[in-house]
Amino acid sequence: MKALRRFTVRAHLPASLGALTELATNLRWSWHTPTQDLFAELDRELWAEVGHDPVRMLGEVPAARLDELAADEGYVRAVEHAAEDLRDYLSRPRWFNRRDGGPQCIAYFSMEFGVTEVLPNYSGGLGILAGDHLKAASDLGLPLIGVGLLYRSGYFRQSLTADGWQAEHYPDLDPQGLPLRLLDQDGAPVLIHVPMPEGRVLRARVWIAQVGRIPLLLLDSDIADNDPELRAVTDRLYGGDQDHRIKQEILAGIGGVRAVRAFTHADGLPDPDVFHMNEGHAGFLGVERIREYMAAGLDFDSALTAVRAATVFTTHTPVPAGIDRFAGALVRRYFGGAHGERESPLLPGVSVDRILALGREADSSVFNMAHLGLRLAQRANGVSRLHGEVSRAMFAPLWPGFDVAEVPIGSITNGVHAPTWAAREWIDKAREFVGPELVEEARGWERLRDVDLGELWSTRNALRALLVADVRRRLRASWLERGAAPAELGWVDEVFDPRVLTIGFARRVPTYKRLTLMLRDPDRLRSLLLDPERPLQLVVAGKSHPADDGGKGLIQQVVRFADDPAVRHRIVFLPDYDMSMARYLYWGCDVWLNNPLRPLEACGTSGMKAALNGSLNLSIRDGWWDEMYDGENGWAIPTADGVRDEHRRDDLEAAALYEMLDRSVLPRFYERDRDGLPVRWMEMVRHTLQTLGPKVLASRMVRDYAVEYYAPASAAYSAVAQEDFAGARELADYRRRVESAWPHVKVMQVDSSGLAGAPVIGARLSLRARIDLGGLAPGDVVVQAALGRVSLDDDLSDVTTVPMEYAGSDSGAEVFTVETPVPLSGAVGYTVRVLPHHRLLATDAELGLIASPSP
Repeated sequence: MKALRRFTVRAHLPASLGALTELATNLRWSWHTPTQDLFAELDRELWAEVGHDPVRMLGEVPAARLDELAADEGYVRAVEHAAEDLRDYLSRPRWFNRRDGGPQCIAYFSMEFGVTEVLPNYSGGLGILAGDHLKAASDLGLPLIGVGLLYRSGYFRQSLTADGWQAEHYPDLDPQGLPLRLLDQDGAPVLIHVPMPEGRVLRARVWIAQVGRIPLLLLDSDIADNDPELRAVTDRLYGGDQDHRIKQEILAGIGGVRAVRAFTHADGLPDPDVFHMNEGHAGFLGVERIREYMAAGLDFDSALTAVRAATVFTTHTPVPAGIDRFAGALVRRYFGGAHGERESPLLPGVSVDRILALGREADSSVFNMAHLGLRLAQRANGVSRLHGEVSRAMFAPLWPGFDVAEVPIGSITNGVHAPTWAAREWIDKAREFVGPELVEEARGWERLRDVDLGELWSTRNALRALLVADVRRRLRASWLERGAAPAELGWVDEVFDPRVLTIGFARRVPTYKRLTLMLRDPDRLRSLLLDPERPLQLVVAGKSHPADDGGKGLIQQVVRFADDPAVRHRIVFLPDYDMSMARYLYWGCDVWLNNPLRPLEACGTSGMKAALNGSLNLSIRDGWWDEMYDGENGWAIPTADGVRDEHRRDDLEAAALYEMLDRSVLPRFYERDRDGLPVRWMEMVRHTLQTLGPKVLASRMVRDYAVEYYAPASAAYSAVAQEDFAGARELADYRRRVESAWPHVKVMQVDSSGLAGAPVIGARLSLRARIDLGGLAPGDVVVQAALGRVSLDDDLSDVTTVPMEYAGSDSGAEVFTVETPVPLSGAVGYTVRVLPHHRLLATDAELGLIASPSP
């Protein structure tokens, strides 16, 4: 018979080993190898069987073994030392604590968190990035709280059918068997209540995962207080239809804010003064905070102003199709009730139409969660320099009249958490060359340049051998699951060779990532794999969304190619890609392959993790690689950006990939000195560790957020919140006045002087503009002269803006003047423009208003 539900019972530990519970329930163990070693020592075979999960380990290790170790003075001392080390880690002042000012608390919302494979609350890069963000924030001492949902089935587990088709399996997770504790008050679980249509109420309890110093709050609707439909709200990550999805996002946003309030109240902590939305999924958090401020006496506009000042929004998608969009009628149903109320029953006091306007597109029947995020946040960013450019172009319609470069969306390039992703061998070397304290904050990675090339090569060989062993183990398990008999799998023992150049390609399988580009010319690939003098071996992994049959078809193509007995010892597809598999790939691959359709890769951090382990990237210049490739840390695959025929573009870029492998990558790897050392290859490895090491770290990323986004957001919130939100009221009133007057603001006349004959660069140009401010005061605006190269169509580029000074009134108009050197040669043009200006705006472009002379 089958069990109805499962639950986990933890062992009663001997008193001398009691600290093992403390160590198991703080997820710092997931990146702290000495703590992992303590649990492995309980029973090494069992440690492997339970998937390196300390909580399961404590539930399954025999009591006799615990009693045996409780009498082992050396082991007891090691446990006590590890517990003391954890307490020191949690209490010692860190980088953020040594700074002056900054936010008191940051609430970081994400739909998924990839902290460890034993807490499978992630699907791919977004979740792994969020997990690394929490870990780096912990290492640096940021006062941050993570907020998300607890999915009872997580994301799916992947297997292959006999013919290579992806099959999905959804595990039933027991929260009590995970490294979690319930948020409670007076011994009873705290319940979060969120009203739903038809008078129903969605209730959720709050589980806490402790990630080092950082509490991660995860809302769980699978409780008896909910009806079956509402119990299922947190069933699966990215599952269900639009109605299911909007309930998840309402719970994540509105319920998430309420969970934060309950947590900070219960623990006596300050409420967040900065809210960070990692993608738009939790965008409704801003609407809940508007309701809070309105309940405290602010009008809608002032409440929105206070919310915007404190909010940071990070977009991760480079294409509109990647954004969550809901039918306006569906949003109205959830926020407006069954009878079309003007005031939201879900958020009393808040106008339903105002909520809908926050997410509107040009087509008002569509509600866009990214637009909601941008309208609720005063500061926004993409996740690489190139993605920032792509995002400014994609969202430019929200700032009509502005050049794309002026759209107020910046960029913070993602990073990865070195202690999580770097092999133990590299961490040990870093401790030796850098020192343990700097390694703990993931600094000083560049000092690995001092490691001897022969020692680096020996480490690379050892890690490649580990990967080969893991590939064989996983491949055997996959073939058995596909229906093969053990007796016919002897060939698996010869799969891969620890001396052969090993290339990795592992990621989600949307079309733009081009999983099958490597198969464009199967004969060419086959010849590279089987070259007798310079062979290569290729390990491929990745999951397709369960509803994406196109992506599943791509996986099947790779599997069928890899099943061919002629090449199956050189190319494998490994199913069920997750964090545990990823580590071996990052550790052991010599080359990390990435060939997205440029510029559709927002960042792509897998190559960063590989680089931390001395792997060289072979990638299209997209995402992070576009800004960090320097010609010596890997190879850039040439792109055919101007080719519109996608099939021809794929052909051209695949041919470029094959050529680069044949003429550059393979010769460099197999070129050896008399001692068998590939000197030039290892010089590239050392250069990669030295130059990319400091740049790809999550500690660098979180420092950038702290300095460039969190501190300004905290200061902006403080400015609008002082004296009972006088600043918020002032800025809201200013915005109303400006938006009312702006249709009447006009540049009436512009006169120039000062350029005589044939001017040269630096010649002085004088401009005088007469402006009708539509009733606004000169101090309400900034007037700028914009000079740049001018095209035959009078379009300006390479623009330099210069503020103009107010010079008084003239016949009902306000006069602004400037004298400025001409900054360019060639065909130069100028214009004058007017923008709103207020001390509490983040930028003059923030309101999306601009006035220029009519053509």
